[in-house]
Amino acid sequence: MKKSFLTILSVIGSVVLISYGLGSCRKNNSNHLEALQQIIPEGFPTPAYTFAGNPLTKEGFELGRKLFYDGALSLDGKFPCASCHQQIAAFGTYEHDRSHGYNGSHTLRNAPVLFNLAWQSKFHWDGEFNSLFDEAAQPINGHIEMAESFNGVINKLEKDPEYRDEFRKVFRSNFIRPEFILKALAQFTGYMTSANSKYDRYKKGQATFTAQELNGYQLFKANCATCHPEPTFTDYSFRNIGLPVDNFLNDYGKMRVTKDPGDSLKFKVPTLRNVYISANYMHDGRFNTLAQVINHYRTGVHQSATLDPLLTNGITLTDAEATDLRSFLITLTDSTFIADSRFKSP
Repeated sequence: MKKSFLTILSVIGSVVLISYGLGSCRKNNSNHLEALQQIIPEGFPTPAYTFAGNPLTKEGFELGRKLFYDGALSLDGKFPCASCHQQIAAFGTYEHDRSHGYNGSHTLRNAPVLFNLAWQSKFHWDGEFNSLFDEAAQPINGHIEMAESFNGVINKLEKDPEYRDEFRKVFRSNFIRPEFILKALAQFTGYMTSANSKYDRYKKGQATFTAQELNGYQLFKANCATCHPEPTFTDYSFRNIGLPVDNFLNDYGKMRVTKDPGDSLKFKVPTLRNVYISANYMHDGRFNTLAQVINHYRTGVHQSATLDPLLTNGITLTDAEATDLRSFLITLTDSTFIADSRFKSP
């Protein structure tokens, strides 16, 4: 009896494998995927993320875009990725200090902008995550963000025939899996590249700076470029820039991850590309304007044990120089990126 039962299981398994193989052949023959070329702007270094193990395709990108804007990734359907990462703000949170999440909650931090992510190897303000996959999984499962589970998301997506077909085509699987969701999102967010600002055109000899912008550029190179080097305008390091801790949030930055007191109040250096349109500023969105940010470095640096040595004496600027520096920072705005139809809600 036992032998007969094992024989039956063996026959059934063979039939399933043969059927799956035939189905896979049919899908491979009929579902051609259109490869996308990763965009590497002129002068940029080699990206840290090159889509190895996650081939970049038009279909994968479009699936990721659809997921990015779909409330189904959140528990109540009201908080898609795009609710905190809005195109008008270069995929940061538009004119808001900290993002809103499920059940009326406030998130801990200001949502970082989402572009040129392929050049990063550490994600979130404290560097907790090492990949585009991990950093996207956290808000989906975070109780004060999207508050869902992958099982919950998949149950919703599998009820949609279009999603089933799209996942089957892109990932050659009859099942929707968490890793497929994260890979699709990585194709969308990892492909978003911003490098067509007035600054970029100036560097190519296609635009001219005003006297204010040019003076601001010189001031930037003298005072800011160590932490915000061209062309990415960040060195991706973690630094204490003299922001006193918010006693309500008690957010000590990288120390939250490493437990090392030497990392107290250290946060990731953000890119300054599109900074003019990505207010609010700093990890907790405490500043509303660029003028406030610049004035912090002039007169507001708070002394502490882990303060970056470059800021021991702050940055000395006259009022006129502060205005010129702001004028230069505005030239980093990429208006084509925030209007690019490829990244809008499908």
